[in-house]
Formats: sequence, C-alpha cells, structure tokens
Amino acid sequence: MASDSDSLVTESGPPPSRLGSQDQGFLQEVGNRVRSARKRHGMSRKVLARESGVSERYLAQLETGSGNISILLLRQVAAATGMKLRDLVSESQEDAPEILSILELARRASPAQREDIINSLTGMLDQSGTNLKASRIALIGLRGAGKSTLGKLIAEDLKIPFIELNREIELDSGLAIAEIFALYGQDGYRRLEQRCLRSVIDRHSEVVLAVAGGIVAEANTYEMLLRSFHSVWLQARPEEHMERVRAQGDRRPMAGNPAAMNDLRSILESRQQLYANAEMTFDTSGKTVAQCRDELSGLLVSRVTGSHS
Repeated sequence: MASDSDSLVTESGPPPSRLGSQDQGFLQEVGNRVRSARKRHGMSRKVLARESGVSERYLAQLETGSGNISILLLRQVAAATGMKLRDLVSESQEDAPEILSILELARRASPAQREDIINSLTGMLDQSGTNLKASRIALIGLRGAGKSTLGKLIAEDLKIPFIELNREIELDSGLAIAEIFALYGQDGYRRLEQRCLRSVIDRHSEVVLAVAGGIVAEANTYEMLLRSFHSVWLQARPEEHMERVRAQGDRRPMAGNPAAMNDLRSILESRQQLYANAEMTFDTSGKTVAQCRDELSGLLVSRVTGSHS
C-alpha cells in the first residue's frame, strides 16, 4: 500500500512514455539535482526518505527522472503567467508579488541596466537606514595572511558562524578546488565563487567569511562582497606569508620555483590597490595569533554592534 506521502506526490498526467524529449529532460534534470543535493549532504536515500517523509521508492523514481508528472503542469502554469518555476515554488515569505515583479524586470534588463538597478536600490536602502552589511565580516588577503586561523577565532569571540568560501564551493560542486580548476578552468571556478558568495549572503546576516586571495580580480564578485560585508584586508610581510604557508606543511610555493618570493611580491603589488578597497586594513606582521585575535576582535565588535543598533 502506498504511504500518505506517496498519495501526496502522485497526480494524474501523461505516462512517462508519452512525454516529449524536452519534458523528459526536465524531469531528469530535477532528479539529478535532488541526487546531487542528497550526496552533498552525505545522505543515503533511506535517510532522506526518513527525514523528508517521502517514500524511498518515490525518491528512486524522482532521481531517475520518473518522478511526479504534475511538476510539468506547474511549469506550464508558470510559463503561461510569465514567471519562472522557482518563483512559484519558493517558500520564502519575502517573495511578495512586488519582489517577483522586480526579479522579472531584472531578468529582462541588460548587464549594464542590472548594475544600475543594484546601485539605485543600494542607495535607496542606505538612505533609509537599512544596513546591507548587517553583521557580516569578510577577511581578504593572500594565503598565509591568517584568514582561516583568525576567522575561526573572531567568529568564536563574536558568537557567529565561520565559513570558508572555498569549502562552500567544494560542497556546492561536489569537487575539490583543484578538480574544479582542472575540469572547468579559472572561469568556471569564478562562476562558482560568485554563486556561492551570493548563497552565503542570502543565508547569513551574521557570519565571518574567509575568501581566496584572488577574489579581488573578479570585479562583480568583489563588488558584491564589499557591498555586503564589513571587509578586512589582512596584511603581512611577503616573508611571513611564505613562512606561514610552509609552516602549515604546504611547500608548493617553493617547490621548483626559486623565484617564488619575487612572484609573491609581484602578486601583492598588483593586487594592492584592489585589497585597499576593503573597509579596514589589519597588519598581522610580527604579531602572535593571540595578539591579532585581541586587536582584531576589538576593532570588529564596534562594527557588528553598530550594525545591530
């Protein structure tokens, strides 16, 4: 006998054998996304069935592209009303009709027009006293500046979550960073980086985020970060950058590259003006982790409490 959950997810409609290739492809894509999400969370199908209240049999059908046919009917309704399917099924209470209208206009706009829309809304919200940065803190800088080490400690002091953006990218893609670069190149990595940054912003109003040093090279992503976070450029002397990376057991910066220190100085010099756009600069050179923690926590508490008030 079918479970209650089965009865909720089986609606009338044409059998899969009579579906067009486009519809069948859509159901297959939905199934792929469900399976990918399940694997990202390390869940077996049995565990997902228990947590969701949907039978394991139906989940198997869904993941193989033989799932609920009524989702196609819902897609037809969305298309007929000029909306996207995600707009109809979103559970966010903030998705009022006015917001959906703004989204539809933004989709029809050119990239330049979208930038104008963002700038206009940002200015209006700033004038109305809405703080877009909330209690979000982003640590930027080259490897070895102390982003991960200090980020965890600062988050502990402020009692808010700590996230490494590269880890979010790995969870989202199901691939290690090195594999992403090997398969999709730098452009593919940058697209994932921007998507995951937007996801962190949407999910967290309070967070300490450590980002890869090269994020400043992608103008749109960096602008999004500066607009949405209290940003801190963690500085250090080139020699300390290199020594800290080596102390972590990573000798790649020196392996087969006697000019590694010159390369590091060159990267620092080329990015200096971009890093300097951060809201704050904090030099970790010659300081212990404890000293950096105390000083930086003290500087950031006022920013975070100011956001709350």
